[in-house]
This record gives sequence, structure tokens and C-alpha cells, in this order.
Amino acid sequence: MDSTARAPAIKTIGHLLLDYLQLEGAQQIFGVPGGGIMGLLEDLYSTTATLPYIVCRHETGAAYMADGYYRASGKLGAVLVTSGPGATNAITGVMNAEAAGSAVLVMTGEVAEQYFGMGYLQEGIDGKADVNAIYTALCASSAVVVSPSSAGRLIESALRTAFATPRHAAHLSLPWDVTMQPALTQAPASPDVYRSTPAVASDARIADALDLLAAAKRPLILIGNGCREAVRDAQTIGALVRFAETQAIPVMTTADGKGLFPEDHALSLRSYGLANCVWPYYWMTQTDPAYDALLVIGSGMGELATDKWKPFLKPQGKMIQLDADPRIIGRDYPLDLGIEGEAGDFIRRLDKAAGSVKWDAATVTVRREKMAAIKAQHSPFDDPAAYASETAPVHPAALCRVMQEVLADAPTVVMLDAGNCVGWGVHYLIGGPGFEVHPSLDMGPMGFSVGAVIGARLARPDAVCIAFTGDGAFMMQGAEISTAQRNSIGAIWIVLQDNDLAMVTQGMGVAAKADPAIANDPAVWRKMFSLGSPDLVQYARGLGAEACLVNDAAEFRTALLAAIEGAAVGRPQAIIAAIDRTVIPPYYTPLYTPPKV
Repeated sequence: MDSTARAPAIKTIGHLLLDYLQLEGAQQIFGVPGGGIMGLLEDLYSTTATLPYIVCRHETGAAYMADGYYRASGKLGAVLVTSGPGATNAITGVMNAEAAGSAVLVMTGEVAEQYFGMGYLQEGIDGKADVNAIYTALCASSAVVVSPSSAGRLIESALRTAFATPRHAAHLSLPWDVTMQPALTQAPASPDVYRSTPAVASDARIADALDLLAAAKRPLILIGNGCREAVRDAQTIGALVRFAETQAIPVMTTADGKGLFPEDHALSLRSYGLANCVWPYYWMTQTDPAYDALLVIGSGMGELATDKWKPFLKPQGKMIQLDADPRIIGRDYPLDLGIEGEAGDFIRRLDKAAGSVKWDAATVTVRREKMAAIKAQHSPFDDPAAYASETAPVHPAALCRVMQEVLADAPTVVMLDAGNCVGWGVHYLIGGPGFEVHPSLDMGPMGFSVGAVIGARLARPDAVCIAFTGDGAFMMQGAEISTAQRNSIGAIWIVLQDNDLAMVTQGMGVAAKADPAIANDPAVWRKMFSLGSPDLVQYARGLGAEACLVNDAAEFRTALLAAIEGAAVGRPQAIIAAIDRTVIPPYYTPLYTPPKV
């Protein structure tokens, strides 16, 4: 497309839609073109100087990029794909964005309305696989724009849904003849005129929560992914840190919320749930005094957030849960106090009101001392030797250590893929405001990070943006390296190469031990799930990346430093790390899952 914008002769519904996207702060659209969006493509051509169209290699990758763009910036992720297979190919990425609470708007083209039901090529909403019905089922809202008179209202409804609390994915189906019709309205000056106001907790509920925490000897705060948007605000994260410090209440996060409370803080217990840090175990199980209060903010308390609903997460005292979604409050654990409200408002008002509550100074001092003792006596890591390892093949924990050391002074965004890489990353990376870690654990699709890192880099050109992925996931979406190369996007892919779908192989090895036919042949699963020894260095180079193979931590350090330099000037980078194939991530450490007697 010509990079010079042209003023449209007639303002169409397509132009109106693009005006709304720019009003919401979108800076590009991700997608794959086709006949079903030809009207919108014409409109994009006339506005391309301010809203470029990033042509991806697959629609799923486009949705992952939009998701990554939102996660890294808090701005709307926009997806535009064609009808039929274009719409269905994007489904997994959109479903993942909805599950993770990402504000993504997916726009799917459609054949001209006059041809509905006539067997037109790539027909969607009036075909057997009703695209509108599919998207209605998998994201928060879906609508078909069929008239200029309702176009503005439907666009605003979709955006209102996307930026509701919690955030959502929303869908619009756009018949191409309708998008080319003249618009009857125009976008407002501000999104505030159509946005909804999130519910806030009552003063009485906040006072009740403070009373329960003040009465406790050994309270704890659990922060979930539902707080991610709230703690982007400096005032809110400042209030959370101040509240924790003043009362000496430790804070842990779910795996999906990793780093939302800075993990290098003295009161951080890092993450609980999947691939737990070991510090929460000691805080919750020591009995002098007993763990007696838990405040949960912004977590649905599902399987991975709770380490399969471990009973000791429930304190020997009071349990409080705050969430914007009332449907999940008290869903997984019985509560003493459930509070509906937006996380940021709750945190700020909790901190402000804390000064009016009497806290026992001696108890606060004891808590501070207990926290310091746990950290002094126990490494946060399941295997400290692995973290310090310099051997070849490289241990994945050592990759995390080197990343942390090399990037200590650089703003960093890490997208964690599904598979063993998420176990290593959640446990061994140390997240915080300058080192963001974004797992995708609500839906857990392989290949997420491979596309998401491109969106993240576009959103955060100031940051080093890394996909930490396994070789199986890398090959699922690796073609998007070509998208990065075409658009001079300096993303970095760190690929754990073991020539195996190792999470499945290792999981089957554990689950199948009761079967005597295979119990003594652990290699059976590796044979079944082997990837065929592809040359991933050549694969990445062929798609336009600068790529290398590393075998130990020293080689990785050198390669990462070079990759950062190359990425800074817009060259995609891939580091293929030949990892130790025998090691298993600390998904469920012995402390949390003691052996059966």
C-alpha cells in the first residue's frame, strides 16, 4: 500500500469504523486480506499513513499479535480478516484473548448481503458454519453490521464491551457492500461518551475487609491477572506496594499475574499455583502464628491459580475475594467476604482507608521478621543448582538466569508460550514493572508467544520483546517471522529445542506408569511425539530472521547480546537453545505435592 494518506471523497461505514479504531488508540490493524474485506481495504488505503495494515501469514497469528499488542500497551488490539476461512482461522487467537481478558476487536469480512444464502464463495454468517453464532459463543459480543443507520451503535457496543471491566474480545461481521455505503454518523470526540463505568466496592465492604486483615496475625494477599490493567497505573501500584509495606502483608500472584507485584520486593512471595515459587508454601504452612487471612484480588481461583485447589490455600481464618465479575466470587472456595468491584479503585481506597484502622505494631513487626527469615533460609527456586548451571546442553533454568542478568537494565516484555517453556519461565524468571512476563494460561494455546511478541514489539518499541517458546509451538506459528521481517520488527524468539512435544511426553510418562506394557519403556512417548529433528536455525533464517544455535549458558549470553543489538535496528532474531532433554519443569514441586503414604 502507498504510505501517503488520501482524504476519502465520501465517508463510508468503513471509514467510520477506522475513525473509531483510531479514537481508541489503535495504531495498526493485524490481519490477512481477501475479497470479503475489499471495501475496507480501499478505506485503509486512504488512511494508511496513520493506521497501517500489518499483513500476517495466518489469521491465528494476526489474533495473537493483536493480543500481544494489547498486553504490552493496554491499547486496543485490532484484527481484520476476510470471510469464511479467514474468520474461522482467527478463532483460536480470539478465544485466547477473551479468556485472558485482552481488549481485542476482531472484524471479519462477509460476502455482500444481497448474496446471502446463494452459495457465494467463502460465505460465512449465512453458511452452515454461522460465523456470527460461532463468535457469539467464544467471545463477549458479536454483531453483524447490516445498515448505515445502526453501524455507529454496533461499533460503539463492540468497543464498550472490549473495554469493559474485565476486558474482553468483541467481534463485528462486515458484509463488504455495507461497509462501502455512506456513513450517516461520525465518531465522537472521546470514547467516554459510550464507555461503561465499572462497578466499585462500597465503603462498607472496604472497611469490612480492613477489619478482617487487621485482626489477623499472618495475612496474605493474592493478586491475579484481573489486576493487570489496574496496576499499569503508577498511583495504583504505588498504593498496593505502600499498603503491603505499611502492614507488612506479603503478596503473591497467580502464574498469569506474574510480576504484577514486583517480585524483587521484600514482601513478594512471587507466584503461586502453576510452577509455584517455594516461598508461599512456608508462609501458608508455618504455625507460629498460623496463616489466618487471605485477600484475593482479580483472580478466578481456577485450577492453575490455586495449584489444583490445594486445601491449604484456604486460611485458618478469614478469606476475602474482590473481583469485577460477580459470577466467580466464591466459586471455588467458601468466603467470609465477597466484594464486587474494579481492582484499581479497590486497591487505592483500601490503602487510603488503612490509616483509620488500628494495626497492632508488634504483630506487624513479627510478620516482617517472619518474611525475612523465610527468604534468608530458603531459595525461591525448586532447583538453585539448575539456575546457576553452566553445563551443556543448557538447562532451561540457566537460560532464565542469563536473560535476567543481560536484561537487568533494559525494559523487557516476555511472552511465554504454552508447553514446558511456561513452567520454566513462571518459576525461574523474576517479573516486575521493568521486566513484564505474560503467560497465556487461561486457554494455553501453543504458538501464542510466537505471534504475540510481534504485537508487543510494535506496542513497545522502547522495550526488548522476547518470545520464550518451545520448538513445537515455534513451528506452529513460525511463519510470522516473515511478517516481522517484512515490517522491520525487531522481535526476539528464544526457542527451547528438544525435538519433542516434551510436556506431553513427560506427562504421559507419569500418567501411564500404571500400565505394565509401557511402564519400563519411557522412550515410547518420545518416539511417538518426536518432531523429526528439523533444522530450526535454517527454518528461521529462511523466513528472514538472524538465527543461531547455542548449547550452553555462555553461548546464550553472547547470542542474546547480539540479538538485542540486531532487534534494535528492526531485524528479527531467533536463538535456538539445545536444552537438556531429561529435565522436567517444577510444575508441582514436592513441597506442594507430598508423596502418598
